[in-house]
Amino acid sequence: MKSISYALALAATLSTANAYWSGFNVQATLGNGACKTQADWEKDFNTMKSLSGAYTSMRVYASSDCNTLANAVPAAIKTGGTILVGVWTEDASHFAAEKAALLKAVQTYGFGWIVAVSVGSEDLYRGDTSASTLAQQIYDVRGMLSTVPGYSTAVQVGHVDTWTAWVKGANADVIRACDFVGTDGYPYFQNTQANGIDQGYNLFWDSVQQVRDVVNTVKSGTWVWVAESGWPTTGPTENKAVASVANAQQYWSTVACSAFKSGHTFWYSLQDFAASPSFGVVDANYKPIYNLAC
Repeated sequence: MKSISYALALAATLSTANAYWSGFNVQATLGNGACKTQADWEKDFNTMKSLSGAYTSMRVYASSDCNTLANAVPAAIKTGGTILVGVWTEDASHFAAEKAALLKAVQTYGFGWIVAVSVGSEDLYRGDTSASTLAQQIYDVRGMLSTVPGYSTAVQVGHVDTWTAWVKGANADVIRACDFVGTDGYPYFQNTQANGIDQGYNLFWDSVQQVRDVVNTVKSGTWVWVAESGWPTTGPTENKAVASVANAQQYWSTVACSAFKSGHTFWYSLQDFAASPSFGVVDANYKPIYNLAC
């Protein structure tokens, strides 16, 4: 009953406050490489809630690695958050461990904390697998979840990949397998084009529209989610794209704010502990690096 009440409360919040899921991509490790504890995940959820926009959803990349779901799910429930779950697909033993971790989480906590499930991340872009193999893994995970009491088709299972992968006809089998399609787009990295910050908005939304056009041709009605985008505050220059706080601010104000208002969106990223390039929107003290108001 507790998990049902939690799910109903989340649904009410989503329907009245915001029509779309919105939040951040969040890594499973700290700056020193240590795996996050439940307390660390709670800090991430509370940090998102404290930002302008009061975000409550996050995307994670794996289920078993660093005991992600074992620690992040109770943190989500405690803080009123939700998770776009990642299931890593590479190599059979790892995939099996990922499925087992997800299965244990839904058997223990129900489905109320789940935004959706992404089977794999940028596998097609990397060329690590075939479209047919990945499609079967999506069907596999959906079938596994359907055996758990409380499951419904509202629990969407899909895949996240780069926009350049989604527009390739050879990957249509994956689109057919998906309940949702998550697209990643970074004008900063589109270094064969004029990709300065002033071109960022048009480059990004053009990439999203290209994905939508292909998806609607292959499987009409399937929603395209923004699973990743962002602009770095520090890092190398990529053709015309300069990493800076001012440019990250502009990209947030123009692209992030429009994305949050128009569809399910997960920004990259909450905190990346000064990676290079660094896309994190909060600093080492979990304070915003720039104005995150929309």
